Amino acid sequence: MTMKPKYCTHCRVSLIPRTMDDRIREYCPSCGKVFYRNPIPVASAVVLNDARQVLLVRRARDPKKGMWCLPIGFAELDETIEEAALRELREEAGVTGAVKHLLGVHSQKSDFYGDLLIVTFEIGDIAGTPRAGDDADDAAWFDLDGLPPLAFVANEKAISECMALHRLEWAQADSFRHLGDHRDHALLSARLVQVVEAHAAEIVKKWLCHVRDNPDTNSYRAIDSGQLQQRATAALQHLGGWLMNDVSPNEVRAFFEELGGERGAGGLDAHELVISLTYLRQTIWDFCRAAIDAADPVSTYAALELNQRIIHFFDLATVESSKAMTKGINSPG
Repeated sequence: MTMKPKYCTHCRVSLIPRTMDDRIREYCPSCGKVFYRNPIPVASAVVLNDARQVLLVRRARDPKKGMWCLPIGFAELDETIEEAALRELREEAGVTGAVKHLLGVHSQKSDFYGDLLIVTFEIGDIAGTPRAGDDADDAAWFDLDGLPPLAFVANEKAISECMALHRLEWAQADSFRHLGDHRDHALLSARLVQVVEAHAAEIVKKWLCHVRDNPDTNSYRAIDSGQLQQRATAALQHLGGWLMNDVSPNEVRAFFEELGGERGAGGLDAHELVISLTYLRQTIWDFCRAAIDAADPVSTYAALELNQRIIHFFDLATVESSKAMTKGINSPG
C-alpha cells in the first residue's frame, strides 16, 4: 500500500487532510502546497517470435515472486515510457528491439505498490538470446494458447490485445499457406463452403428463376425444370467437393464436358450456357456475401478467398462445357 506523505517537503510542517475536488488530499497549512497522489507509471513489453510465441520472464522478487509475466518495470526519470519498456526488456530478458506500437494502457491496483498505470508496447526487430536478469530468474517462450498463470491482469489484457491485432494477418497467412497443399479444409473459406452446401436448394431455386426469366437465356425455358434443378444441384456438389479437395479437376472437367454436350445436343447456344454459369456463380456469391460479417476483416477475407476459388472453378467449367458444345456442333452428321 502506498504510504501517504506526513510532512511538507518544503516547510516540514505536518500535513492535514482537506477536501478538494471531491477528494481528500494532503495539504500544507503553512505554504498551501497540495500533495497529489498519482498512479505509478509502469512499462511492459510484448515480444513475439516467428512461431507466434510470447516472451515471458519469471519474477525473482515480490510482488508475485515465482510467477511469470511480461518484461515489466517502473519508468525512470529522464526517459520516455517507450525507452522504459525497451530498458526493462533488455534488463530482464536480455534482448533488444524497437517499439512497433502501443498495445494498451491499463490501471491496476497493487497491495505492494498502490495504483499502477501499466503501458504496454509490442516490440519488434529483436536481437539477442533471451536470458534472465535483474528482477527475473528465468526467461522463456510460451505458446499463446498455453500461457502459465500471469502475475498481472494487465499483462493478460495486453497479450489478448496483441493477438487481436494480429488475428487477420495470421489467419490470412495460415489460409494462404494451405492453398494447393491438399489441406483445403484448413482454409478460411472452408466455413463458407458449408454455407453453399446448406443453402444449395435455395441457390438452385434462385438460379432457375434467373435463367428462365432472362431473355439472354431464353432457350432454358424449353428445358424441363426438374432436369435443370438436378444438373444445377450436381454442379454445386462438384463445386463443394472441388473446393474441399474431395473432387479432382478431371472429375470437374468430365462433368461439364458432359453438360456441354447435353446442352449442345439440345440446340442451346454456347453464349446461353456461359451466361447460365455466370448466373450460378453470382447466385452462390450472393449467398456467401450475405453470410459474412462485413465488420470482421477475417470474415471478409474468407469471402474474397472463396470468390477467387469459385472464379477458378467456373473458368474451368466454362472452358470444358464450351469446348464440348463446339465439338458437338462441328462434328460430322
